[in-house]
Amino acid sequence: MKISLRAITEMSVAVALAVIFNFMPLWKMPQGGSISLEMLPILFIALRWGLKEGLLAGFVYGLLQLAFNPFIVHPVQLILDYPLPYMLLGFAGIFKKQAEKYRDKKINIYIISALLLGGTLRLVSHVLSGAIFFAQYAPEGTNVWIYSIIYNASFIIPSLIVCYIVIEILKNKILYI
Repeated sequence: MKISLRAITEMSVAVALAVIFNFMPLWKMPQGGSISLEMLPILFIALRWGLKEGLLAGFVYGLLQLAFNPFIVHPVQLILDYPLPYMLLGFAGIFKKQAEKYRDKKINIYIISALLLGGTLRLVSHVLSGAIFFAQYAPEGTNVWIYSIIYNASFIIPSLIVCYIVIEILKNKILYI
């Protein structure tokens, strides 16, 4: 896998920014998760550099999250809640070329598609973890899968909306230098 020095440098800065944004949540959920800008730098890397750089930056960020107050109940849960969901966020990079081509459109459907794909894949990973390893938090009589979807979507969707707004504001200054 060949990645330019400039891409590696930008990925390093993006991962550092993601860590910083993680410590500045806009809203914290009671059993973990928060509305924050932590996904923003990974999404920028994916949209700016492409799939492999997005996957790698997300994976590295997910590993770094393990150093800062992790909550681990099982090795598979560790994977589903830390490196995997952020690596999956990097799949937004498959829309890089289309997002560049149509960057001057008022609403760039490819940026929206990229965020939806990356965010949905991250959500799936967290939902699996929630339903399998944190079912005891679901209210009695509630389907654990529905509870996990609602709980995790309640912070991932607002975070994606905030990230989209920032990306739209900065896209011509940062994504296409």
